[in-house]
Parts: sequence; C-alpha cells; structure tokens
Amino acid sequence: MRKSLPLSAVFLEALPVLTKLTQAGYEAYFVGGSVRDALLGKTVNDVDIATSAFPNEIKALFNKTIDVGIDHGTVMVLWNDLTYEITTFRTESTYQDYRRPDSVTFVRSLSEDLKRRDFTINALAMDSNGNVTDLFQGITDLEKQTIRAVGKADERFGEDALRMMRATRFAAQLGFEIESNTHQALSHNAHLLKHVAVERIQVEFIKMCLGLYKNKGLPYFIESNLYQFCPSLQEKPLKQLAELKTIIENERQLWSLYLLFSESTDQEIKQFMKKWKLSNKQIQQVTALISSVRFRLDHPVSRPYIYHLGLDLALESENLLQMIGRRSDKEKIKETYDLMPIYSKQDLAVTGKDLLRLTESKAGQWLGDALNAVEEAVLSGSLNNNKKDIVDWLLKQSFVPKQ
Repeated sequence: MRKSLPLSAVFLEALPVLTKLTQAGYEAYFVGGSVRDALLGKTVNDVDIATSAFPNEIKALFNKTIDVGIDHGTVMVLWNDLTYEITTFRTESTYQDYRRPDSVTFVRSLSEDLKRRDFTINALAMDSNGNVTDLFQGITDLEKQTIRAVGKADERFGEDALRMMRATRFAAQLGFEIESNTHQALSHNAHLLKHVAVERIQVEFIKMCLGLYKNKGLPYFIESNLYQFCPSLQEKPLKQLAELKTIIENERQLWSLYLLFSESTDQEIKQFMKKWKLSNKQIQQVTALISSVRFRLDHPVSRPYIYHLGLDLALESENLLQMIGRRSDKEKIKETYDLMPIYSKQDLAVTGKDLLRLTESKAGQWLGDALNAVEEAVLSGSLNNNKKDIVDWLLKQSFVPKQ
C-alpha cells in the first residue's frame, strides 16, 4: 500500500539532509515512529533517516558527523545546529543474547531493511515527497488500531526480547489492540525477557505505565506473564495501577503508587528500587512520598509537615492521595506554605555565630540543640523570628550553658 502525506515542519527541516543523500545517487527515507505518528496525525518531534548509503559514504557527504553506532550502520549528522541519526539499510544475523544481532550486513535494499523491524506500524518509510512505502500492511493496521509483528512474532521476539515490552508499551500509548498471534507469542517468549538489562526494561515499563491507555497495555503485560521476568513485580499492585482512572504523570508517581499498592515495608521499598536501578535522588523522593502519603492518611496538614517535606513533594503527596481515592487538600498545602514564617534554617534571624556572640558562650552540642529548638518554635508560631526574642527565649529555656 502507498499513501502520500504533506510534510510537516519537522520533516521539512530535515529535508535538506534527505535531498543531499538522494542527489548523491542514494535512496533515503524517513522511517519508523515519525512516519507512524504523522499518519496518525500526532505531533512529530524528531525523525530517523534510513539510506542505501553505507556509513563511510554518509561520512563523505556531510562535513560534521559523529560515529554513534557505526558498527550497526548509524552515523549522526550535524546539520544547521540539529542532529539526525542516519542508518544504512541492513540485514541482521542471529541474536544470541536476545537483544542485539551478532552481526549486521549493510544492503542497498529498503525492503530488506523493513523486514527486520518489529511491528508493521513501525515498518514504514516516507520519501522526500511524502510518499509512504508500506510493505506489510502497516497503514491498514494503523486504521484497525492493531499492533502486529512483522513476519513471525516468535522470530521477532526471539531476535530482540525487548520488543515484547515495546508491544505492551505501544498498546498503552496508542490504545491499540495486540493482534492474536503477536499476543500469543508474548506468552510463549516472556521468559526471554530475563536476558534483557533492567535499565532497558525500566524505560519501556515507565512509558507503558505513563501511557494514556495504560488500562490496555498493562493487562497485556500481566496476562502474558512478562511481569514475572521483571524485578520483583507483583500482579495485584499492577492490576491496581491498570484500574486507576487518572493518568500517571511522572516516574515518581508511578513508583510511589506501585509501592503503596504493594504495601511494602521501608526495607522492601529500598530493595525494590535498587533492583530497578533507580538513582539515589529517585529513591529518596519516592521514599519520602510514600511516608508522607501514609502520614497524611491519619494526620492533617501542618507547618512542620510541609517544612520538612518541601512544597513540591507535599503537593505531589496530595496528588497521590487523590489518585488512590483518598481525601486530599492541595489548597490547604499552598495556604499553609504561604503563611509560614520560615522556609529553611537559613531564614532564622540568628546564626550559630550570632548566638555565640550574643550569649558570650563557647561552642558545643548545646548550640545545635538550641538552633533546632528555635527552628521548631519559630515554625510553630510560638516564637517571633527576631534576634532579641530568640536570645531571651533560649536563656529562659536554659539552652545556653552557664559560664
């Protein structure tokens, strides 16, 4: 099937790169997701280019290039302050690690290149005039809202096990159904996912859970048992994620919701996130969010709560409460925050040096205890944030050691 599309701005911007290749006698096409999204009427943010030119021929044509994956035929071209990944048409050998081919062979044939792609909706190529080449009924599958493997699904998943995650991710992002043979192949080959690095699985899992149609993608992920070959995932909390009516907006929401649904202990939470290779910052934020949501289930909003958690995470905690169907109050958070007398210890009217000078005392453990007490008293509103009141209060509280 052939179809013509008007070229949107992102394609027109890249057109000189395509033209340079074709004027040199090579074939060149926009390929993959950018063509799929253009056919769906979605916004296209970047494009990939495939060509009959071999890597050394690409490099000879363009002044500025980077060898980002030259062994597999990919050269990055810098053009008008933008970068484009240009990949040579290729065929691939066996995949002994279920992720990357043992070797690739560069070819001059577009059809040979499209045969190796994962799904029909991605096996599309568009030329400089907007003419789309579709050798595997990908356009029909787009119209039917179907995800179907190119050729035999078992072979495609045996070549690259991550394609199974991509299938469920596309279902979650596009709201498409997975074609029956492709669906069956997910279950047959789910065990191959254990050969894929967790970092790569994580990327697809996050995209799936953040998809507009996670209620379609996650059931495929669960039914095919793919989840069993991901670090410590459990069926019940995954089903609860799928049943959420609201969109999960970001990664920390995702991990916080999953772990809240799993009713994990603090130790289990940290172990789980380490298995998923989350950064220390992510681990700290998710741990704080889970603790704050659990706290808010039984406690009202207060100054100390917002002060120690921070406005950003306090508001995110209210989002999470709302998502799980519990009472939340973002306006109360904002109102309380706006009226707080201090936002950090640096906002206190005195420093440690001030206290030493004003009390004519020597440094010691008392100083840290005193500043902490002042911080809490000012925050609660029981102490005015000025030097005289603070020093008088400390003297009355017997924080300052006697000389």
